[in-house]
Amino acid sequence: MNATGHEHISELKWSQPRESGSCSRAAMVNFINEGNAVFVRGTPDAQVGVVNATPPYLRTYADEVWTNNLLSLPRF
Repeated sequence: MNATGHEHISELKWSQPRESGSCSRAAMVNFINEGNAVFVRGTPDAQVGVVNATPPYLRTYADEVWTNNLLSLPRF
């Protein structure tokens, strides 16, 4: 957590049908900004998007609402 009380995700795990891995938040921001779609699987699935702040961060979009529920996902 930083001095303003905001938590930030620093690293993410990801998976595709044939491979999985982890990357930094910055790498995922770049991946999404290059036009790749990223989803969090759940009920319902949620698309992950980039908020272009300083520093850029990730948010989910589900049920037509942007949320900050990535912080509620399991930590590793």
